[in-house]
Order: sequence, then structure tokens, then C-alpha cells
Amino acid sequence: MLGQRGPSIASRTFSTTSAASAAEVKSLGVIGAGQMGLGIALVAAQKAGVPVTLVDNSQASLDKGLKFADKLLEKDISKERITRDAADSARARISTSLKMDDLSSVDFVIEAVPEIPDLKTSIFSQLAQIASKDAILATNTSSISITKIAAATTKDPTDLQASSRVISTHFMNPVPIQKGVEIISGLQTSQETLSTAVEFVKRMGKVASVSADAPGFLANRILMPYINEAIICLETGVGGREDIDSIMKNGTNVPMGPLTLADFIGLDTCLAIMNVLHQEIGDSKYRPSGLLRRMVDAGWLGKKSGKGFYEY
Repeated sequence: MLGQRGPSIASRTFSTTSAASAAEVKSLGVIGAGQMGLGIALVAAQKAGVPVTLVDNSQASLDKGLKFADKLLEKDISKERITRDAADSARARISTSLKMDDLSSVDFVIEAVPEIPDLKTSIFSQLAQIASKDAILATNTSSISITKIAAATTKDPTDLQASSRVISTHFMNPVPIQKGVEIISGLQTSQETLSTAVEFVKRMGKVASVSADAPGFLANRILMPYINEAIICLETGVGGREDIDSIMKNGTNVPMGPLTLADFIGLDTCLAIMNVLHQEIGDSKYRPSGLLRRMVDAGWLGKKSGKGFYEY
């Protein structure tokens, strides 16, 4: 049963295979109609072929998300990646709602709201009361402890019925393009929950990598200090923005330089993750660049604000 606690986290963290059986996911709920949530919903509808309920507290956000989904599908049709019928079928699988109560019957829920700890724990506290007793409760967090999020589902830490079903499915941006998904178990997460999450993201055409519940997990533990060091190099005059990006693109064959990548991620998101790494690990090497802090204070957040290290 999903409510039964599996082996210790140390024995399951570094493998995407498991002896526990994976439950079949027949329906998905996604909370948050932003770029990440919409991307997850669209890929699940298109690749996994499951009906998706997309929930947001703003009708304008839902409308904007669906408009973006239509644009992505039209682009795929024009490039002959999918047929018109396939696109129409995928779009028809996505329904929207302003109420989390409409997630009461789905098998799997993925929360994709901003990286605000109190917001996420509040959502999971509500989900524990709303969702089916067998539903997987997943978060798309890029830095917040899964163990802490899982603890929000119950007032009794010895009651694992809900918390054992909490896990992270950390999709990469943009979701329709990036193949990798980090799967992170909290201390309470059951083995069956882990197996179900891994198998479901595989059905979505993704490649699962399993990480421990440690600050930054795998992707951001490696990526964000790299970006932060590039910003420090700019701040201290080691190189200009074009030279920093050029040497990494042409010297290490990455698709975009670290400063361009930071702009695409969002400088506020980069700062938030660096703050988590610095606070939770306590090592000065994770201290955010002063320039990064000042740019966020100025509202220069990258591509989404029209100005970051580059202008858009």
C-alpha cells in the first residue's frame, strides 16, 4: 500500500529501479498554470495520454496558459512533429478549474507554484484533505526540502498515510523540450511512491534521475554555483558578459552561456536557490553574488522582465 513506509532513504536514493510495484496513473492534476505547470500538463496529456485537470486561482492565468498550449501545439503541427488530430486529442485532455477540490479523484497531483515555502506547505496541507487516499502528491520544487513539505500533510509525524505519498518531480524548463526530471524522496516517502513517480515521468517521455533530499538536490547543487561564479567573474572584471558566455559555449559545448541561462531561468529564482544553499549548507562558497542581489533588487530579472544580463 502507498501508506506503508518503504526501505530507508539511504537504500533507495541512487537508483531509478525498485522492487516495489508502481501504481498505474490514469489521471493527473497540476496546480499552477504558469510556464512550468502548463508545460507539465501539456506533456502529460500529449505523451502519457492521461486527462489533466489544471488548477490555478486566477482565470486569467488559466486562459493565458491554454493560449500558450495552443501555440505550442500549432508549432508542432507546422513542423510536422504531430498531426492535427493528435494535437486536438491532447488539447481535449486538458481541463481547467479554479478550485483544488476538483482534484479529489485524480491519481497523481503535481504542484508547480512559485518557490515560496509557506505557499507550498499550505497547498500540501490542503491536498492531504482533498486528494484521494491513494493519490501521489508531488511538488515541482527546485530547492525546498521534500521532507518539510511532506510533514505539512499531517499534524502527527508518526502517521505516514499522507506523507508517504509525497515526492518531488522536478521538471526542467522548458518542460516540452528538456528530457530530464529529478525525482526526490523525502524521509517519509514510500518505495511505491518513488516507483510510481519514476514510471509516470517515463510515460511522459522523460528521463528520471533520483536524488537525495539535500539542499539543491542534484541539478541546482551543481548548476547554481556555476552560474553564481560566472556572475562573480563579471562583477569582479575577470571577463565581460559576451566573453564569459562565449568561452563556456565554445569551450565546453553547452548550448548557452551561464549568464544567458541565468536570464532564462530568472535571476530572482537563481537568487532564491543560492540563498537556500547558503543558509542550509552554511558554506561560504554558496554565498550569492552581490551583483545578483542588486539586479534582483532593481527588478532586472532576466528574460521575463525584459532586462537581465542582456536586454530582451
